[in-house]
Parts: sequence; structure tokens; C-alpha cells
Amino acid sequence: MTIRGIKKELLMLLLELGKNSHPNEFAALLKEDGGVISELNLLPGTITGSSSASIFFDMMPLDTHLAGSAHSHPNGVLRPSNADVNFFPRAGRYHLIIGAPYRENDWLCFTADGEPCELEVIG
Repeated sequence: MTIRGIKKELLMLLLELGKNSHPNEFAALLKEDGGVISELNLLPGTITGSSSASIFFDMMPLDTHLAGSAHSHPNGVLRPSNADVNFFPRAGRYHLIIGAPYRENDWLCFTADGEPCELEVIG
């Protein structure tokens, strides 16, 4: 699967989720269609708090279109923690961190090994 980018509408929704969840983190899975990340999946049983969010892997859909994950960092730090880097490989190849104050440029994308990567915003 080659990902070309993320729909702007979805990115704006993720930023709004971060803002609405603040001061707690949120976590979601990202789905792609035709190489564009275009949907999110909020899993039942996800636990959120001020310093972490946990997804139950038993609740993950069996879906070949899983692109990765998105979660917020209410502290605004746009770097993956050690826990993030351990989680990323289990949830796809592309991972967005959304940071406070949740403006249009308050996010970064990382690969499953925690390295920053470019992700085009489409539309």
C-alpha cells in the first residue's frame, strides 16, 4: 500500500477531536482508500487520559485498508514517545500526532519505526 496523502477534511476532524478531547488524549485508527487516508475508526473500549490513550487490539477491525493511527499530545509535543514507537508497528505504517493548540499545522506524520515522514494534505 502506497499512501499519497490525507484528506484535508479528515485532518481537520482529527484536529477538532484533539481540541474536544483536551486535556485528555484521543486515539483512532486511520483507513485509506485508493492511497489516500480518508477515514478514521474510533474503537470501542479505548481508554483515554491526560498522559496516554490505549486501544484494545482485540477491537481492531480485520481490514486490509488500515493505514495507521492518529492520537493527540495535549502537551503539544509533536514527537512520538517510547510507548508510541512500540505501538506504531501494530497499527499500520503511518501515524499522526496531533498537538495542542490543534491549529492547522499542529500535527506531524511518522512511519511505523517512529521516523518523521511527509504526508500531503489533499483537497
